[in-house]
Amino acid sequence: MAKNPIATILEHNKLTGPNFFDWLRNLKIVLQYEKRAYVLEKSPPTTPPEDVISEAYLKYLCHVDDNLQARCYMLASMSNELQRQNEGLDNDIDILLHLQELYGERTRQERYKISMELFKCRMTEGSSVYDHGLKVITLIERLVSLGVVMDNELYVYFLLQSLTPSFDTFVIRQVKNS
Repeated sequence: MAKNPIATILEHNKLTGPNFFDWLRNLKIVLQYEKRAYVLEKSPPTTPPEDVISEAYLKYLCHVDDNLQARCYMLASMSNELQRQNEGLDNDIDILLHLQELYGERTRQERYKISMELFKCRMTEGSSVYDHGLKVITLIERLVSLGVVMDNELYVYFLLQSLTPSFDTFVIRQVKNS
C-alpha cells in the first residue's frame, strides 16, 4: 500500500500541546484524504455477534480498522511525552477528548485573554508608533497561532482604531483608500 503523501504534514507538525488546533486541522485533512475522518466523530457501532458474518459485522470491522489507523496517525504525530500520556487509550475519540481537556479549554481562555488585551490596546499620546504597532502585531500573531482567523482588513482596523486622536487624519485616509 502506498504511503499517504499528505500524511507528511503530520510529520512536520507534531502535536506539542499549544498547537493543538493546528494539529487537529492537519489530522482531519489526512483522515479526510483516506476517507476515515468519520471515526473522529462517530463512535464504533455496537459489536455484532461474530458467529454470523453480516453487513453490520463487516461495518463494525471496517470501523475498528479505520479507528486503529486514525489512532496510529494521532500517536505518531505527537511529542514523545504526549504519546506516553495517550498510548493507553484504545479509541481515537478517547484520545481526542483527552487532548481537548488538556488544551482546548486552556487555549480558549488564552485566546480570550489575548483578544481582550487587543481590544483594549490604545496608544498613549507621545509614545512610539513603532512600539505600539509592534505590540498590536504581536497580539494579533499570538491569536493567529492559537487558531483565531480574521480577515486581514480587520487586523488593520484594530491597529488603526488603537492610535491616538492625533492620527485621525491618517486613519480617515487609510479607511477611505481601502
